[in-house]
Amino acid sequence: MTVSLKELEAELKLLLKPEQFNDYCPNGLQLEGRPVVRKIVSGVTACRQLIEAAAAENADLLLVHHGYFWRGEDQRITGLKKVRIEKLLENQMSLIAYHLPLDAHNELGNNVQLAQVLGFEIQGEMGRQNNHPIGLIGRLKPALDFRDFVKLLTDRLHRPPLAIAGSSEKISTVAWCTGAAQSYIELAVEAGVNAYVTGEVSEPTVHIARESGLHFFSAGHHATERYGVQALGDYLADKYSLSHVFIDIDNPV
Repeated sequence: MTVSLKELEAELKLLLKPEQFNDYCPNGLQLEGRPVVRKIVSGVTACRQLIEAAAAENADLLLVHHGYFWRGEDQRITGLKKVRIEKLLENQMSLIAYHLPLDAHNELGNNVQLAQVLGFEIQGEMGRQNNHPIGLIGRLKPALDFRDFVKLLTDRLHRPPLAIAGSSEKISTVAWCTGAAQSYIELAVEAGVNAYVTGEVSEPTVHIARESGLHFFSAGHHATERYGVQALGDYLADKYSLSHVFIDIDNPV
């Protein structure tokens, strides 16, 4: 089956409501390719390796979480950016990217999807931005000690986290926010949970974790954000009877 690019774009706008977010990049269609979509390739970041892999799959649409044209970056299309965009144009491949709207979606979003992967029972929200939750709060059953929690993250996300041990003997309550959300650790402390899981870590994060007694886990920006774009690609494929392939370009960060 096929669907027009315009219809697909309209469906994504309706689903993800990008107008409700003050984001760091344009959400939605960033580069227009073929007017009809038969096959979607999804991935975390629109790097050159992913574009080449999508072209090898004869994709009409590349669907990503991290696209282009970030706030504050050099706007000139030169160097690496020029090569990436050139390859998309050569292959008449559209690029659609959704950042914060995909993080926050209550069914397909990165935070909800990560909870499913890790077995967290969602019980509430952690902070709000643009009237959408920054992160989520939940429970882990059964409760795990620090070592077993590290094993859970390693087994489910296929990479060991950077882990800072807290004070509680068991981890039964947890807050999480995917990607570069280390600055929200103080919201997790205020929430009174045993542990906070995010993608990245900064130097001050470790001190806050140690001094507050919060178990902290930096599980990888890429590793924690692989799941929303997969769910979104599957949603579109099911709705329009399209072909969808997720391609994971490994990233240790």
